[in-house]
This record gives sequence, C-alpha cells and structure tokens, in this order.
Amino acid sequence: MNFSTSQSLFERAKQLIPGGVNSPVRAFKSVGGTPVFIKRAEGAYLYDEDGNRYIELINSWGPMILGHAHPKIQRAIAEVLPHSFSYGAPTRREVEMAELICHMMPSVEKVRMVNSGTEACMSAIRAARGYTGRNKIIKFEGCYHGHADSFLISAGSGAYTMGSPDSLGVTQGVANDTLTAPYNDLQAVQTLVDANPQQIACIIVEPVVGNMGCVLPQAGFLEGLRKICDKEGIVLIFDEVMTGFRLARGGAQEIFGVKPDLTTLGKIIGGGLPVGAYGGRKEIMDSISPVGKVYQAGTLSGNPLAMAAGYAMLTELNENPQIYTQLAQITQKIVHGIQQTLQKLSLNYTINHIGSMYSLFFTDKQVINFQTAKTSNTQLFGKYFHKMLQKGVYLAPSQFESLFISVAISDSDIEHILQANEESLREIHQENI
Repeated sequence: MNFSTSQSLFERAKQLIPGGVNSPVRAFKSVGGTPVFIKRAEGAYLYDEDGNRYIELINSWGPMILGHAHPKIQRAIAEVLPHSFSYGAPTRREVEMAELICHMMPSVEKVRMVNSGTEACMSAIRAARGYTGRNKIIKFEGCYHGHADSFLISAGSGAYTMGSPDSLGVTQGVANDTLTAPYNDLQAVQTLVDANPQQIACIIVEPVVGNMGCVLPQAGFLEGLRKICDKEGIVLIFDEVMTGFRLARGGAQEIFGVKPDLTTLGKIIGGGLPVGAYGGRKEIMDSISPVGKVYQAGTLSGNPLAMAAGYAMLTELNENPQIYTQLAQITQKIVHGIQQTLQKLSLNYTINHIGSMYSLFFTDKQVINFQTAKTSNTQLFGKYFHKMLQKGVYLAPSQFESLFISVAISDSDIEHILQANEESLREIHQENI
C-alpha cells in the first residue's frame, strides 16, 4: 500500500498541531510509523487519502454500531440541517432523547446532555461530591474517564498514600482527592474506604474496560462495589461511554444486573457526532443547577444535529434488538477464528471479548487488570498492527484499546480479517523464531 499522501499531511500537521494530531493515540506512537489520514468511510470500510481501503474494526471508537454513514442517520441529520446548526436554547428533540435514554436504561431517572464523554464523567463526579458533601473519589488503574484533572492520577503505594498526577498541569491538591485501586480487586477498594471513612463521594468504574484493552469484570466485582457503596453512602458511577447501548439496549448494567447511581454516556448517543450525557437517580440529578447548587453548563449541550443523529441511532437499536444478536455473532466468528489460528501456530496469546468488543493481547497471562494487561509484548503488537494495516484491516493503534464491531461487517469481510490475521501472526512468529 502507498501512504505518501498521509505522510505528507502528517508532516504538515506536525508544524501546526501538537504531535500532528488532535488526540494522542492517533499519532501511532504506540505502534510506530505514520498515522493514516482518513478521507471518507461507508459501511464497514474506511478509505484514506491515498485511496487505500480498510475493513474497519474501531468504528470511531465505538459509536458506529450500524456502520459508517448509515442512511437512517444521514436522513435524520439532513432533516434538521436546514433549520440551523445550534440554538443555545431548548428543543423538542432534547426531550425526546431524554425520554428514550431513560426508557432504554432504567437506572437513569433524569439525564443531562453534555458535549463529550470527558465532560459527562467530570460532571458526574462533581454531582456526586455535591450530593454527598464529600471530596474524595475512587477510580481504577487503567480505566479511562477522559482527560479531566481528577482522572489523570496514578495509584499510590497503599491506602494511606496519595495519588500522583500522570500529567503535568494536574495539581497535587487534585491528586490528593483521587484514590486508585486495581480493577477487579474488591479488597483494595474496601481498604481505601476503611482508610478514608466518610470521605469518599463516589466510585467511578468502567463496567467493562475499553482503555486497557477489553477487560471484563470478574464474577462478583460489580456486585461487590454496589454493596460497598450501599453500606458507606457512596455514589456508584458506571462509565458507559463505550459500553452504553453497545453491549445491550440497557448497556453493561443490563448484562451484569447491577444498577449504578449515576451513568455516563457518549459516542453512541450522538450517532458519531460529538455528544455526551450523564444521568441517574432523581435525587442526585436534582442537585444540579438550576434545581440544585452543583453548577454545570454548556452552550452547545443538546446540539440539534447531535440529538437528531443520536435519536435515530437509539431508535434503531431500541426497535431492533436482533442487532445485538447479530453483533455478537459477527464478533464470535472473528474471535473463534483468531483462537483457531493461535492453536494452529501454538501461540499462547490471550483474547478477551464480550458482545461486540474484543482484544487480542500479546501475552500468555489472563488479563484481568492493568498490571496483567501490561505484560503484553507491545513490540509484537506494533508489528501485528502494521501487517494487518498492509492487508487492509484497520485496528486500534495501541495494544491497550478495545476493538468495536459493526453490523456492516459481512461474511466475506470476516474471511478477509481472519486470513489477514493468520498471515500476520504467522509472519511475526517466523520472524521471531
């Protein structure tokens, strides 16, 4: 494949944009090489500026469940486009979207629209702090909740050790209020709660993790968090920015049968347009201005284009639950095919998957948290990524990202993916003997 136009655009971009990209993972630093610049997408395929076509396994990091440029979503946007692009005032569609979200996700009794998943998570922890009158939060290593200050914190070395910022510009004062535990470790959570009595406002967690690769909760983990929160008066927040409406109509919380106090949403509820939301129990949401004293606002919140696209997407998912069966079947075929190749080549790599999310980890360890995810051989993953790219399959450019499947992937696409996968793994294996 020829990438000369992408290379030229990247050189131009680096002169004007930090790192040449507007979100760090796009720079390909984790895998090496030059990022591919996308020109258009349709269905299961991406097309870059050099005319190369790829089968798409990221789907804009989750929202393109129906595939790219789906006709129903295009029509929904086209219908509102002539009416102008933003009002900064209430619209009918915001009400209809709120009704649909609350119907599909019963834990959400009230919901507030925002502009991104980061904004949703930032606002949710502020609401939890305002509601409880407490300052500290607990998050988990490897769970990503956006780039707000409170989330860019590493773990301390014990219950009494404060966190340290992962990013310059995050103050130690913010870090002191963020406590971090290993994912899937209930005892670590309980230790943090015991060491900080009546100080924890909320626990925020991805019920299925997407940003250390796809990592599932172990049996009893989410239920255990619910029990701790109930006992200690702590607000339980599920970050379903990735999983909400992707894994089921009611999100991961429907699959695992655990009801959070607040839920954060994004991506899918805009049909791919920039959007986010947070919602949950009425008494917590009523702490938000203008009803309560927790201030949160946004001029473009409830943007009419995003609401139209999101409403079309959610309506399609709500009215056609067989989509989730189809997604799971496509994903299962891909995962099963990869497992067969691993057995054929005697490679002990690990695959995690649930519904329409999966990750291939270049490690023989069971991946249950960030520490085990980090045992992956990232150099091998980088080679695998570029070999798959050359064979027309577009993966996430990082070992520590989940892949997301769409219903637009056909049986012939699956055959192509599996053939590319077997050839790539075989080549890597031969190169490293």
